[in-house]
Amino acid sequence: MDSCVIPLRHGGLSLVQTTDFFYPLVEDPYMMGRIACANVLSDLYAMGITECDNMLMLLSVSQKMNEKERERAMPLLMRGFRDAAEEGGTSVTGGQTVVNPWIIVGGVASVVCQPSEFIMPDGAVPGDVLVLTKPLGTQVAVNAHQWLDQPERWNKIKLVVSKEEVKEAYQEAMFSMATLNRTAAGLMHKFQAHAGTDVTGFGLLGHANNLAAQQRSEVSFVIHNLPIIAKMAAISKACGNLFNLIQGTSAETSGGLLVCLPREQAAKFCSEMKSQGSGFGGQGAAGGAWIIGIVEKGDRRARIIDKPRIIEVPPRGSPAANQDNKSNPEPELQLGCYY
Repeated sequence: MDSCVIPLRHGGLSLVQTTDFFYPLVEDPYMMGRIACANVLSDLYAMGITECDNMLMLLSVSQKMNEKERERAMPLLMRGFRDAAEEGGTSVTGGQTVVNPWIIVGGVASVVCQPSEFIMPDGAVPGDVLVLTKPLGTQVAVNAHQWLDQPERWNKIKLVVSKEEVKEAYQEAMFSMATLNRTAAGLMHKFQAHAGTDVTGFGLLGHANNLAAQQRSEVSFVIHNLPIIAKMAAISKACGNLFNLIQGTSAETSGGLLVCLPREQAAKFCSEMKSQGSGFGGQGAAGGAWIIGIVEKGDRRARIIDKPRIIEVPPRGSPAANQDNKSNPEPELQLGCYY
């Protein structure tokens, strides 16, 4: 499970708790703080929990930073974490700060709740539909942005993407990672989700496999569609599949929720995600959801079909995104590719 569920001695309540931390991956310390907080909270949201009672922050300050750099960056990082926590309806009441060779940022999220407030991730049945609530490709976008200043790396991808497209993808990845999965967690209850997890370091296929292995029923997950930040699939291919993005093992940070929903509810879930979700930084890719596969009878494993459909997700604010928001087909039409 994404979070531990500890039954308490008092009246049918459970403590649900999680912790997570990682190293910085974007240049903006404020946004890095928001991303770290969103990443911690995602473990609660993956179980359909929408509230958090308390957060602690874990922060490692690098020995390699001089005093001026520390005084500039660390308060911004802490403010970003705190602001995201407040957006999630909770607060940061403590934590721990240490000095270390590397910057590390993360935290702990805790909530006391009743059984009706969380969805155990083991109820998928044959006929369910798989939905993903954020596009893939964050690792590729972040790396490609770093390569803008590395000619030997940039030369490998410059034929498939422009510098402007890389910058737009990096901004989209940053805003997507900073967006809370709270809306999706609430909709899991509304549309009777049977199981869910969040997509992070093991990539889509890794987390899909983890979720499939937890199911009570003998089921398998088959993934047909891959929503990916625009141009990131082309970059991955140009690098000789360095990231294994199409294979589903490219690491994501603070990715979306992968949710198993009844077939008749999946399109409604996607439509409501699109109408409710603006995401951090404005309407864009993070404000949607995509039907990506099906649940069938099987051996509790997940797989991606040989030639999955790549859904190019345009970065928010781009002309393509504005056009997509006007003309995007209803999600139920996309189900036809499975049958």
